Amino acid sequence: MPLRKGFTALLALGFLISGCTIEPRTDRGSTQTQDQERNRRQVIQPDGVASLPIFSLAIRSGDLIFLSGQLGAVPGESPPRVVEGGIEAETRQTIENISAVLDAAGATLQDLLKCTVFLADIEDYEAMNAVYAEYFTSDPPARAALAGSGLALGALVELDCIAVAPSSG
Repeated sequence: MPLRKGFTALLALGFLISGCTIEPRTDRGSTQTQDQERNRRQVIQPDGVASLPIFSLAIRSGDLIFLSGQLGAVPGESPPRVVEGGIEAETRQTIENISAVLDAAGATLQDLLKCTVFLADIEDYEAMNAVYAEYFTSDPPARAALAGSGLALGALVELDCIAVAPSSG
């Protein structure tokens, strides 16, 4: 009996929907406006910063720059490899790589709004934090840190960030 009630309700819904019409949306603006919006998405891919062909290092959209997760990869090496020297060296190189991507977008570390830190071992938190503090001495970006095993290239640390784009005027 419940199956029959469900079928009846579905049939009634079908009749209700069949009376609907589809009309073009008018709240999205003209084709020219849509093209302008699409052009607001700018890929940031500076030379020398290690990346894989399956993602962009950063995307600028409007007033924001979204950076993909960065590792402490040695600049200019292909295939990419992580710097030697442990968590401190990797954290330093990771932030330098972030700085290079931001520079290509016309921004600096001071323009960062939010960072998420992924650590292969949460025991590295204090050592990573000591290096991080060297770069952000005042007004640091909002941040979260968590352990995440299996980082790419066997890295000990990865950061992804969001920055505000400096005004172009």
